[in-house]
Amino acid sequence: MSNLQPLVVYSSGPAPNPFKVAFVLEELGLPWKFESLPMPDLKKEPYTNLNPNGRVPTLVDPNKGGMTVWESGAIVDYLIEEYDKDAKLHYTTPKEKSNTRSWQYFQVSGQGPYFGQLGWFTNHHTEKLPSAIERYTNEVKRVIGVIDGHLAKNGTDYLVGDKVSYADLMFIPYFKSVGKGPLTLMAKDVDTSQWVHYTAWMNRLHERAAVAKIAKIYDDIWVKILAEKH
Repeated sequence: MSNLQPLVVYSSGPAPNPFKVAFVLEELGLPWKFESLPMPDLKKEPYTNLNPNGRVPTLVDPNKGGMTVWESGAIVDYLIEEYDKDAKLHYTTPKEKSNTRSWQYFQVSGQGPYFGQLGWFTNHHTEKLPSAIERYTNEVKRVIGVIDGHLAKNGTDYLVGDKVSYADLMFIPYFKSVGKGPLTLMAKDVDTSQWVHYTAWMNRLHERAAVAKIAKIYDDIWVKILAEKH
């Protein structure tokens, strides 16, 4: 794929959703780059001409006439359909294909929004609301428990079948932001190691060269942000 121009992923600092796309791009071996914008610029032109919702990520593919796709799930679908011709990150059999899509939808509807709300009420809301923090912390535990229980039953090391899929990769950024650790900013009193199948799965994913590379970019952004706060 050396003849391809870099695909552009619009991001903003450590926002998790663009990194879901980055993990998939890197695993597929595609050339790509981040175009990071300040948060205020996301809500005005020219960015809203690309993404009317004014959020990240947005993908622009110069290899397809400047094709523009927004929303992380839609972007991942596009990348799989257009560039995963060898089915490295997806399945072609109906059962496995549907199961992978189910986990993808669970991530975008059941993990991302709740984890995002916990981040808001923990770090940005004007007043501390213990009931809101408790509610969304419980959702973090529930989602981890769902993953952990499924992995225990599946017994193949991954969410679907016996190989990593785009669904596995999409869960990584938000999971990196919770639990005990120097770079987590929410649910810091939750010891995620109690979910042994989940922990082994996350460790297994981070052993992959592509995942480790993108994870380091993500971590380095947080290291810089936290250093500036002190």
